[in-house]
Amino acid sequence: MKFITKRIHAFLDYPVALALIALPFLLGLGESNPLALQLSVGTGIAAFILTLLTDHDLGVVKVIPYKFHLAVDFLVAIVFILAPFIFSFEGIDAYYYWINGAAVLIVVSLHKTEVAIV
Repeated sequence: MKFITKRIHAFLDYPVALALIALPFLLGLGESNPLALQLSVGTGIAAFILTLLTDHDLGVVKVIPYKFHLAVDFLVAIVFILAPFIFSFEGIDAYYYWINGAAVLIVVSLHKTEVAIV
């Protein structure tokens, strides 16, 4: 039941990157540890750049293979899930990372393998 295609993923990338930059301010992240705000903003900026450089429908300079992009997404998900434990995030700071990490894991796990037609 994998249904997230490369095209769908491309359309999700930019809003997610922007949300990672804006939401920490809107939600007031950083109360338990200032790194809770900074990690999300930094990841959002990196995700935006990664998306610009990825070889998919909305990539601008398509130099990064899509499979590498998916691997980075997976690693970000793992970091987000572990961050509250490593950095002692509590409350909204912890929930924000756990929810985002789980969401990214779900998107990556529901990615549909695309067959190249030659």
